[in-house]
Amino acid sequence: MTQINAYLGFNGNCREAMTFYKECLGGELSLQTIGGSPMENQFPVESRKNILHASLINAGLVLLGSDMAGSGGVVKGNSISLSLSCSTEKEIKTFFEKLSFGGIIVHPLHEFFAGTMGTVTDKYGKDWLLYYEKKIIE
Repeated sequence: MTQINAYLGFNGNCREAMTFYKECLGGELSLQTIGGSPMENQFPVESRKNILHASLINAGLVLLGSDMAGSGGVVKGNSISLSLSCSTEKEIKTFFEKLSFGGIIVHPLHEFFAGTMGTVTDKYGKDWLLYYEKKIIE
């Protein structure tokens, strides 16, 4: 099932903030640091403690976050993106193409861990993170 969720950007305090949200909202918190990820060697050693991806899940509530704010850091206006979890590869390609029309492709669709990911800023200035997790058939 396709879902849309808030994706919060932080300036190095994602772990602290997401832990606070867990205390407030309950649920299961998952934190992936840059260190230990397949992207580890692409970043300076001092940034490897930062959170690459966080998810807080409590039934239907899904809150996502990251310290990956880019070179300009988080400023009011770019601290929340829309995260679109797609249900098929065709769906992510269709949504990505349509959302990028008249906008800016920030990161083209690419393989990322166990799926496909891409980032686009639409023609209205809204940031979208699209992700499709490939199902492993055993």
